[in-house]
Amino acid sequence: MGHAGTLDPLATGLLLICTGKLTKQIDLLQAQEKTYIGSMYLGATTPTYDSECPPDECFPIEHIDSALITQTITQFEGTIDQLPPAYSAIKLNGKAAYALARKGKDVELKPRSIHIHYFKISNIVLPTLDFEVKCSKGTYIRSLAHDLGKALNSGAYLASLRREAIGDFNVQDAFSVSDFVEKFAKGL
Repeated sequence: MGHAGTLDPLATGLLLICTGKLTKQIDLLQAQEKTYIGSMYLGATTPTYDSECPPDECFPIEHIDSALITQTITQFEGTIDQLPPAYSAIKLNGKAAYALARKGKDVELKPRSIHIHYFKISNIVLPTLDFEVKCSKGTYIRSLAHDLGKALNSGAYLASLRREAIGDFNVQDAFSVSDFVEKFAKGL
């Protein structure tokens, strides 16, 4: 038994569980594009790039409007280099980066090439903006929020995140955890 793609601790949504011979397909499933919806909080940053930690810096947002946001997000579409957050599961010398970061150690990660198929803003009520992103494997939506905040000459962190799809698999067709446990116990 295994799963195809970890979710951040505060994220919700689709998680593919594979059992038996299907565990051999985990790498193929993980490589598929993913779709997320969520919200970002503008005007502040956190060490984890999400709401797991309280804000560590605050920035002005008076200069930000929908036109600036719409114009700025275009630089995050297509193939881009992205620096993962220090609080990530990426291994450094056999240890998860987040474990080192939580101990106050410096975490130096290298940028990764990712692909953003689309980045749409669905609602803006400052300081919050709601979005939908379709992206490649390895994309950190927390980093996308952080980087958008910088590009807006402000700050931002991820306030909420839900994975809606992995390839052709959609959360609308998924079992809840309790339904899965019940079906698994019955051998279905």
